[in-house]
Amino acid sequence: MHGIQNPRCFLVYALAPDGCAPAEANRLLNAYVADESRGLAVFHDHFIGQPGGVAVFYAETEEQRAALGDPGPLEGWRVEVRPLIFSRSPAGFDEQTSFTLRAYRKADWERLRQEQRPRYGDPLKEAETAREDRSEAD
Repeated sequence: MHGIQNPRCFLVYALAPDGCAPAEANRLLNAYVADESRGLAVFHDHFIGQPGGVAVFYAETEEQRAALGDPGPLEGWRVEVRPLIFSRSPAGFDEQTSFTLRAYRKADWERLRQEQRPRYGDPLKEAETAREDRSEAD
C-alpha cells in the first residue's frame, strides 16, 4: 500500500453510498473497524450529514496494510486509506495530537483529556441518524 513497508498509523475515510440508511452505515463502519485483520483500531468516529466515518489504524504488517484496502463490509462505499507520517504508532498518534494542540493552539493535551465530556444530545442517536441530536442531557 503506497510503498509503505514499516509499521505506522493509517487514516481511513469512508462515505456510505447515497441511499444507505444511517443506522446501517453505522453498523457497517463498526464492522470494518472491529475486523482485527486490519491491525489495531486506535480511533474512530461517525459523520453527521452523509453517513460514514473516519478511523485510524496502527498496521504493523504487510497483511494488515493490505486488509485496510479491502473494503469488506464497506463494499460500494467511497473509501480512502492514507498512511500518516508522524503517527508511527498508537503513542505517536497521541503525541501528534498533543504536539498539534501545543504548537498551533497553545493548549495542553493532558489538561484537555481531564475535562468532562459535554453533556448534550445523544451520541448513539446521532450515530444511528447521522443528524445532530439537540436534546438536553439528563
